[in-house]
Amino acid sequence: MREATLYLKLEQSTDILNKKIFLRDLGTILCSDKKIEDEVKEMLLYTVTAKESTKYIFSIMKVIELIEKRFPGVLVVNLGEKDFIINYIAPGKKPPKAWEWVKAAFVGMIAFFGSAFSIMTFNEDVSVSDVFDKIYFLVTGSKSTGGTVAELGYCVGLAIGILVFFNHFSRKKIQKDPTPIQIQMRSYETDINDALIKDAQREGKSIDAG
Repeated sequence: MREATLYLKLEQSTDILNKKIFLRDLGTILCSDKKIEDEVKEMLLYTVTAKESTKYIFSIMKVIELIEKRFPGVLVVNLGEKDFIINYIAPGKKPPKAWEWVKAAFVGMIAFFGSAFSIMTFNEDVSVSDVFDKIYFLVTGSKSTGGTVAELGYCVGLAIGILVFFNHFSRKKIQKDPTPIQIQMRSYETDINDALIKDAQREGKSIDAG
């Protein structure tokens, strides 16, 4: 008969700064018996031997095996990932803040000029200026000699549309929902983690039970 039920909800990827990796560092652990819960949280999963920053791929079976050896009567229920990544970050290996700002500025410039180039090429391809000239002629009966209200409205609407789509104005969000960039970054992060896990499994580098 099982004496308690223990629930695991581990994150897909976790950054670790210490060489000793405890189960409490990996996610949420909950048990009907608080004493067992506290002891499981303090269990050592792995000791890092590498001197450089390294990624380790673990199977949840390794965690379950470790817990059941210590507490044979406990029912372990996994509510999280089947495989997870531990990113060990070696001390003193973080890049300097100045370099982080340089990279952020570089990416920002690429996004800004890339978007501007895309908008300009779109406008040229569909001949937006010719469309505005025709609209002006149909409405007023005379040819446009310069900038019109339609073009001004288009420019203002384009700027507002970009702000609404990216959900950002300065440092403040227009809505509480995640921005499209944040969604894409999370999708990219998930794809990277999935690829690392599958590669480790194929190469036999995943740390599994047994």
